[in-house]
Amino acid sequence: MPLEHIIVPNAIIPALRVNNKKQALQELSEKAAEISGLPAREIFDAWLQREKLNSTGLGDGIAIPHGRLLTADHIFGLFARLERPIDFESLDNQPVDIIFGLIAPESAGADHLKALATIARVLRNPATVAKIRATREPSALYSLLIRPSRSSDAA
Repeated sequence: MPLEHIIVPNAIIPALRVNNKKQALQELSEKAAEISGLPAREIFDAWLQREKLNSTGLGDGIAIPHGRLLTADHIFGLFARLERPIDFESLDNQPVDIIFGLIAPESAGADHLKALATIARVLRNPATVAKIRATREPSALYSLLIRPSRSSDAA
């Protein structure tokens, strides 16, 4: 599943200022609601419920909060580069400065997992992540995110 099917250019937050995990999820929920038309509270609650199971902080400063909503009709995501790293209770106990939030329909099943795998594959590339951390321009961040999925689709 190419990332350009998951995220749109206006779903990029180049410099999010938050102080903690809960605030990050709240801010991202508000932006996700603007993009999707879904209630911010439902998005926030879905992500919070998932975080209660286990942190979605993968390590190396990256988190991928995700959840499923009955009211969602398609998979969508948003990306934030944080102004300052925050504690996200990550697996490696390191603070997070890159967050890719994902919402999927309750019925998405395998597509939800494919979307997560695509996001993780892009954000596991050290060269891509270094460029992301050095970039503040939303359109450049969008290009960095979708370019790896395009090149792997062509292979």
